[in-house]
This record gives sequence, C-alpha cells and structure tokens, in this order.
Amino acid sequence: MPWWKKSAGVRKHRSYVKIRNANKSSIYTAGGSILIDAVNVIGGGLAGSEAAWQLAERGIPVKLWEMRPQVKTAVHRTEYLAELVCSNSLKSNLADTAQGLLKSEMNQMGSLLLRCARSTQVPAGSALAVDRERFAVLVTQQLQNHPQVELIREEMPALPTKGINIIATGPLTSERLAQEIAALSGDENLYFYDAIAPSVTLSSLNQDRIFKASRYGKGDDDYYNCPLSQEEYEKFWQELTDADIFAGHSIDQKMFFSGCMPIELIARRGLDTLRFGPMRPVGLIDPRSSKRAWAVVQLRQENQEGSIYGLVGFQTRLRWAEQDRIFRMIPGLEEVEFVRYGVMHRNTYINSPCLLSSTLQTRNNPRLFFAGQITGVEGYMESAATGIVSGLNAARLVLGQEPLVFSPLTMIGALIHFITSSTAENFQPMNANFGILPALEQKFKDKKTRYQQYVERSHFEMCKISELFLEHVVKEL
Repeated sequence: MPWWKKSAGVRKHRSYVKIRNANKSSIYTAGGSILIDAVNVIGGGLAGSEAAWQLAERGIPVKLWEMRPQVKTAVHRTEYLAELVCSNSLKSNLADTAQGLLKSEMNQMGSLLLRCARSTQVPAGSALAVDRERFAVLVTQQLQNHPQVELIREEMPALPTKGINIIATGPLTSERLAQEIAALSGDENLYFYDAIAPSVTLSSLNQDRIFKASRYGKGDDDYYNCPLSQEEYEKFWQELTDADIFAGHSIDQKMFFSGCMPIELIARRGLDTLRFGPMRPVGLIDPRSSKRAWAVVQLRQENQEGSIYGLVGFQTRLRWAEQDRIFRMIPGLEEVEFVRYGVMHRNTYINSPCLLSSTLQTRNNPRLFFAGQITGVEGYMESAATGIVSGLNAARLVLGQEPLVFSPLTMIGALIHFITSSTAENFQPMNANFGILPALEQKFKDKKTRYQQYVERSHFEMCKISELFLEHVVKEL
C-alpha cells in the first residue's frame, strides 16, 4: 500500500498537511491556508487518464476536464474516458519487443491503463487487445471513484493561466484551444491525418472461406484469416487503387503517419506493397490446403464476447459505399455486416522540440505540462506513457521535489528525448521502437540477442527510478 494511504485523514509532510476527502480542490498548510489548488488535467483520453491517476495516487487533488459528451468529436462514440478510437490493439506483449518493453516500464510506474487493459483483454495472440467499451468503462469508474479526482464534463475554453496544468487534449483538440496552443510555439499547422479501420460482426463472416490461426503459431488461434489467390488479390488491388476516397479539404498526401497509413494509399505504391504489408501471408498456413495463400486479410477480436472483429491494418478513408463494395470482395466477407466503417480524422500535435523540456514541462512555464499524442508521440501506450511522466512530475512539483528526467536508455525516456530534442524544422511523430534507443556498447549481430540487451539495460535504469521512489517512501514513514 502506498505511504500516503497508510494514515487516517491527516498526515504531516514537510511544511504542510494534506487533508484527504474533505476538499478535492486544495492542499492546505498546517496553519490552514491554501498551499495550492487542484492540478488541472485537460483531456480525459489515455494520457489525461494516466496523468490524473498518477497525481491522485500521490494524494494530489485533480480536476479532470473532459468535454465529451457536451462537445462531440468526429470519431468518439461514447462519453467514457480513455476511449480507443482506432484499433483495439495495444500492440505486442512480448518482453523482447519495443512495445513489450514500454509496457514493462509503464507497469513499474503503476499504470492504470495497463491494469484495466489486462482486466478487459480479448484474445489476440502475442498482442494485448481489449474490449473497447469495457476498457473505457473500467478506466472511467476507477477515476470517478477516486477520492482525489473531480471529473468535470465541460470544455476548457482557454489555456489556464494559474496553478499547475497538464494539457492532454489529444489529436482532436478543439479548434479554439488548438489555436491557443499553437501560439505557444508559433506554429499554426502542426498536424497529420489518422485513418481508422472498419469493424464487422462475426456472425456475418463466411466460415467456409476463412480459417483461424496466429502468425507463426504464436499464441492461440486468435485471428480469423481470409486467404486470397493471386487472381483474387490482383482484382482487389485494382478496385482499391481506383476507389472513390474522401479527400477532405486541402489534405497534403504526405501528412499521414506511417503507422496509420490508409490501405488505399499503401496500395497505390505498387502491386505487391500490400502483400508485404498488412496483407502479408507469411507465417499463415491454410489448414485446408496446407499451403500459404498469395495474400491474407486478418481479423482481430474487438470485444470480450467475440462478436465483433476488426480488419487488421485496414485503416481507410474510402467512402462508405466503396467500403461496402470493395471489402466484400475479400473471401469470407461477401455478405459481411459492418458495425463501424473506416474514417479519417486530423491529428493535432505541437512542435515539442521548441516547446517542451525533457520533463514535459513547457520551457517558458514550468507549471504547464503537455502529455499524449499532442506532444508528437504516436500510439496508445506511447500516449499513456507521457501521461504517466507528466502526472508524476506535476505531483513532484506540488510536493516541492525536482521533476524526474527519465534516462534515454529506457523506452519511455527515449521517446521523450526524441520528441524534445529532434530538429524542430523536421519534427514528425514517433512511436516506440528500438531504433530510438542509444546504441549498445557491444555490438550483437543476432537481432534477438541485441533486443534482449536493450531490455536488460532498460530494466537496470528503471530500477534506479524505483529506488528513488523507495527512498522517498522510507524518508516519509
């Protein structure tokens, strides 16, 4: 149990006393005067939820602002916190992968989202995938029920000018707030476009044309696989490249993040591009023919009941009628029922190298933090990780401690180092990968050994941070 939960109601800490459950808005000094107002966390997405949790778990009162459902967005469907709007996969769970390493580090930092994800997990081979709605409901319940969290269902009209604040408004920051944020770094057009994949019902799949398997046999047979012959693939590719797309207004084709590239845009790069990308057949053998298909479309479970599946890697901006027509050309999807079509949305982010320090504080105002995709990290867990760091450092600021800088030898630290130290003129979003980690002192030809060395080095560095917390606990007991 954390040290701040071991006392009943009142505990002396340095020069002030924290009175819990009596007032969520302030921390009081021993003499009764207000030391600091609640920390504002603006945005109830993945990063904002983690930031609020880190603060609340350290006894700091939090005002968590979420504009939904009062103000809707183009892609959110519910009012819940931490709603996943793209894939339901949080990527690899394997310890020797970049994503697995990131999760391990987040787990050491007491991640709320990882705990909720594991409670709402659905089968996905070696990946961690969740039931979207149950996951978001659980995160919402955990935060709403925390005695230090006040959830405010309103849009923050302007950047706060007082107190300690964390901006975690995400890729769909409202236009009004986005303009204020852009003014901080002098940039008006920092954004790229994300595309979302469609979801379908299991009951509408043609089971005679598909088979269950995980790539290379890793994990259980958690994916449905739709095999295509060369002829079927080439017809599908031709229709996809000729399809009618939603172009939007003044969309720069270069402004798609590679991890969420629309499938029709990938297809236009060449006939075989899909076969070496989201439709790659390697590691998948059709049990009916005992052969590998020319190409394969995979479907991943999206809810715990197993009634809804998503097309893996099929982010798209095709018009809905075209999605109906073209995706039904895939074997097994001839009469498929769509529960959600693929859509496109704008993803706003700031010029972090100009604006942020390695603690995620703004350079000209240490009481203002940023977290999440708006900082230029890309990915669910990456966003959540920055929420952990900003929440932790905001709490340390409240408690009169120095903010922590995570070592770039850790995946969390490497991500933050990348977004805060890249060349400002060419800054682009980044996700977790071993390429952003500093080189090892010793060279290893074997990739698996090299990755394992990265993991071991990171664990050593994370232990130092854990010791810092342990030292803090011992001093306060």
